[in-house]
Amino acid sequence: MEDAISDGKPIANSSIPSLKRDQRWLLMIAAAVSSICGLAVELLLGTLASYLVGNQALSYGISVGVFLAAMGLGSYLSQFIAVNQTNSPSLQHELLLVFVKVELLIAPLTAVLPLGLFAVFVRNGSIWLGLFFVTIVLGVLAGLEVPLLTRILELDKGVREALAGVLALDYLGALLGSLAFPILLLPIIGLFPTAFVLGSLPALMVFAIGRRFPRLRPWGYLGLTLGILLFTLAPLAIPISDKLENTLYSGPVITRIQSPYQRIVLTRQGQDVRLFLNGDLQFSTLDEYRYHEALVHPAMSASVGRRRVLVLGGGDGMALREVLKWPEVERVLLIDLDTEVVKLASHHPQLVQVNDNSFSDPRVEVLYADAFIRAPALNETFDVIIADFPDPDQEIIAKLYAEGFYRRLLPRLADKGMFVTQASSPFFAPNVLSCIAATLENVGLLVHPYVIDVPSFGPWGFVLASRRSIQPDTLNLSVSTRFLTPGILHSLFELPGDIKLGNVEVNRLAHPVIVRYQSDPRWAAY
Repeated sequence: MEDAISDGKPIANSSIPSLKRDQRWLLMIAAAVSSICGLAVELLLGTLASYLVGNQALSYGISVGVFLAAMGLGSYLSQFIAVNQTNSPSLQHELLLVFVKVELLIAPLTAVLPLGLFAVFVRNGSIWLGLFFVTIVLGVLAGLEVPLLTRILELDKGVREALAGVLALDYLGALLGSLAFPILLLPIIGLFPTAFVLGSLPALMVFAIGRRFPRLRPWGYLGLTLGILLFTLAPLAIPISDKLENTLYSGPVITRIQSPYQRIVLTRQGQDVRLFLNGDLQFSTLDEYRYHEALVHPAMSASVGRRRVLVLGGGDGMALREVLKWPEVERVLLIDLDTEVVKLASHHPQLVQVNDNSFSDPRVEVLYADAFIRAPALNETFDVIIADFPDPDQEIIAKLYAEGFYRRLLPRLADKGMFVTQASSPFFAPNVLSCIAATLENVGLLVHPYVIDVPSFGPWGFVLASRRSIQPDTLNLSVSTRFLTPGILHSLFELPGDIKLGNVEVNRLAHPVIVRYQSDPRWAAY
């Protein structure tokens, strides 16, 4: 028998049965579904690894890069499937059968492997090795899908039309998956239930194929059963993952929220309430006042005017509480990216009690936006600007400590105003304090670094900056505090002997060296 394909066109007398129009469209839709699931799984794995270990660049580098490489391997292996059926009338069925089996294998693995990766981390296993294994397995299977569908369709329409149709739907699916995961799936149903929902899609696709291809009907019923089972089990992923997550914290978890930007966890043990963002401790109510008093009051004391204050970050309301102690304050604008953090701090009884219900003060205005973009675009100046950002352990956060950001923010600072930022641990990451000071100096500000001790964190650094020098002996602390005293304030800028400002590079948007400084190996020694 002659080959059924000639010059990219099907031969009319081919013994291979022609596909009906709805069958062709169904297979192309299957390509879109496989791409939706594949892209969303890549993002899911990257988000999970980033949440667990914090290295966002490496997490997404492995999840996306290894997944794509594994897809290439799967695509290569697809040529060895049904090689002895080249001109056989049953070739179409054989390829469809292999595709259906691949989908039925992808479905449960997509659902359970992310949970397995989480369990590996909880048990102190190698998260990177686990991530590599998961992406290889899912990537190879995903790499088989498009070549199999293309081979099926080319038997009927020719290579050119088959490739055009499958790739068009494949790329469209990639777009839908890349948007659906961060906008709908992650914030609405959560990380691990999303894995089960994504796993149910290829199984349900098998059911649809079984309905249109009678010889595959038994496999279709299996796909329907598996799809319904995974979709039904999706809510059960929450208590399972919660139980695993609980082992990561010393105190019982009382609140957990998955926002579009981060995982928010609140724990409580006795009087100690702690807030964690993506697994990193943000504060303990037992000693947070030390951090927030040190962050706010030196800048407020040193400022000539205190009428207008800008707070960047600080969605927990603790820094806001300290700012509002100053009676001269007329307006406070707080810019925070995550609405969920502010909602939690505004309504959770324990947090409202600790932050003195600061968000209800009529002087406060909250703006939900990226401070990197929104703060420099404001049309007013401020007497004090307080930056309470997370530690710069990722490139996306490092931009908030970059020369480019400081230079664009400078016009928002009044001529005699004060800018202050947290500056990580000068003991565990000594070059971060130096880098922030050097970067602020590079934009023309005079810098005054200082260090205090917070039991939950250890020694902690801050950098106060302004266009004029300050005289610590003249600073006046006229508000009530629990930690700061006039004596401590006057000696605050005398750095401990083991804290040295080193020879560091300026942190720039195009060269975020501060991420490397934050990843100092001294962290691992404790």
